[in-house]
Formats: sequence, structure tokens, C-alpha cells
Amino acid sequence: MKLRAPAYWQTACTELAASDPVMAALIARYPDCVLGNRGDPFQTLARAIVGQQISVKAADSIWARFASLAGAVTPERIAALDPGQLAACGLSRRKVEYLVDLAGHFVDERVEPARWKRMDDEAVIAELVDVRGIGRWTAEMFLIFNLRRPDVWPVDDIGLQKAVALHYLGGDRPTPTILRRHGERHAPWRTVATWYLWRSLDPVVVQY
Repeated sequence: MKLRAPAYWQTACTELAASDPVMAALIARYPDCVLGNRGDPFQTLARAIVGQQISVKAADSIWARFASLAGAVTPERIAALDPGQLAACGLSRRKVEYLVDLAGHFVDERVEPARWKRMDDEAVIAELVDVRGIGRWTAEMFLIFNLRRPDVWPVDDIGLQKAVALHYLGGDRPTPTILRRHGERHAPWRTVATWYLWRSLDPVVVQY
């Protein structure tokens, strides 16, 4: 199925290109850009936990076993599984704890996707980082790739740091303060700017 760009994407590209020559060049270089979306919030967050600190290939293998065991990757199903069964899929004890905690947050509605449309970015991040194993960076990736929020600027992201250093700072890696200040020039479309800066380092479309 072909992915559709968010409704704001073309407007964002037009405004970024008009205000910043680096953005203008990158947007012209990658005309096929589409911000993907895996869909289900619980599965997206569970995948993020499974994939922490391991290769994509290893994560895909473990996820396949995990999904086969669960039958349906839903909060209720994961909460009902024995931790020993989850560990047998290749998950560390800590990741099992994280997945069970994530499922619990969904089951008892401490995490409730239906609320997020009415919440600003920081409120959604605060709700997500309350889950064990989810930090700010993971929450920001979720805002970008699942909720497709338009103005996320993940200052802890190594790829973003490298790209800003390459295109704007003569190769000098920015401090978080400098990077945060730099991002202000791209508001209110910092998600889109981040996407094109990532693409400048890796022509393969990023999918989280």
C-alpha cells in the first residue's frame, strides 16, 4: 500500500524551502519523501522496546517469534502471557518487564491513544515516558512516525546532530542548546526539516 504524506507536508516543504537554502536543496534532492506510519500505537511502541540496543535483523527475528507466540499483539494478550514464554522468544528479562509494563499501561488506560488528539506534544511525551523502557527519544520518534506531529525536533538524535553539523556548522557537532536554538528556524515544521536532514545522511527512507 502506497503511503500518503501528511496533509501539512507540501505546505511545510514550500515554507522551509523559501526560508532556508539548505532545506530548499534537500527538498529538491528527495522529491519522493513520505513520512511513514506503522499504524497501531501499541505495536509501534512494543516494536521500539524489542528493538532497543540490537540490530534491525535481530529485532525482526525476535519480533517474529514474539508475534507468533502472542497470536495477536494486543495489550490484553501480552498482559496475559507468562513472562517465561516471552523470554523464550529471545527477549531479555528487562525487555520482558518493559513489555508487560507497556501492556499494563494500555489495559488500565494510563496510556490512552484516544486522548492524544486533544493533547500537545509534551503532554503525550510525559504520558509515554511513564512507561518503563520508553525514554524521551523513543517518545519523540513515536510522535514523528505514528502520530505524525509536524513540529518535533529530537535534539538527542545522533543522526539529526550529524546532519546539522554537516550542513550548518562546518562539521562541528552541536550541543543540545545550540541544536535546540538552531531548530527554532524551522518551526513550525521541525518534523519535516528533521526528515530531510536524516535523508541527507542516508538515502534510504527512514521507517520507525
